[in-house]
Amino acid sequence: MRAAKNLRVHDCMRRPYFAAAARHSATTVRGEERLLDLAHGTERVPATFLLPPAARSAPAALLLHGFSSSKERMAQSVGRALQQRGVASLALDLPFHGERDGGRDEIPYRNPLALVAAWTTAVREARAAIEWLAAQPEVDAEHIGAIGYSLGGFLALMTAAEEPTVRVVALAAAGDLPATTPYAALVRRAVDPLRAVRKLSGRPLLLVNGRRDTTTRPAQAERLFAYAEEPKELRWYDGGHWPPPSAIEDAAAWTAEQLRGRSSRAGKRQVG
Repeated sequence: MRAAKNLRVHDCMRRPYFAAAARHSATTVRGEERLLDLAHGTERVPATFLLPPAARSAPAALLLHGFSSSKERMAQSVGRALQQRGVASLALDLPFHGERDGGRDEIPYRNPLALVAAWTTAVREARAAIEWLAAQPEVDAEHIGAIGYSLGGFLALMTAAEEPTVRVVALAAAGDLPATTPYAALVRRAVDPLRAVRKLSGRPLLLVNGRRDTTTRPAQAERLFAYAEEPKELRWYDGGHWPPPSAIEDAAAWTAEQLRGRSSRAGKRQVG
């Protein structure tokens, strides 16, 4: 298999470049699956790269999972749904998660500033991953989106806010910071979903949220939706924090349609 290109990214954030090494590759009727290590300085970021059959200049999406989850859950749910629709995807293991899990004791729960620093690292890695994805010969660099679930939704939004390469954003079980966030004013100075969603500046946004979600409450989703500019859409499902299969399929279909530019961009909508 052809080795992935090295990518050096230069900007004011001094983002790292990623060099990809393939650990495993398999081809089926659904397409190709590559298990990669994205080298980021001394850090190894495990990733799953899914490609539709005979991919040539395919649209693509970065997939970011939720707290206590892993790249596999995103790749095998929304990633597969995208693959069926001709869209490639790259799912990452976030810091402290998946193959990078050194133990829950390492996650700085009790230190908000350290937690913010960890998620800032995740956003930096996600931005570099977008650049890597755009450089792949199978991917159309003009049609790249970001999809995130829960914590990954927050990180996908922060990534898209700083990366104009991201043309479409879909967030599941995500929203504004909880009303009970410790040191909220301080946290918002570093990471503010409301400020970030404004920076999308007219790029299509989909929010998919559960009416009975007690982790990301409906009020958080509604607050984020209210701050977003058009075109935007908020779709509700009757359930808790993890979306049902039908909601995942709908989000994948919406993302594929938007990335191909077939949407009429009718403006804001709430469904459900």
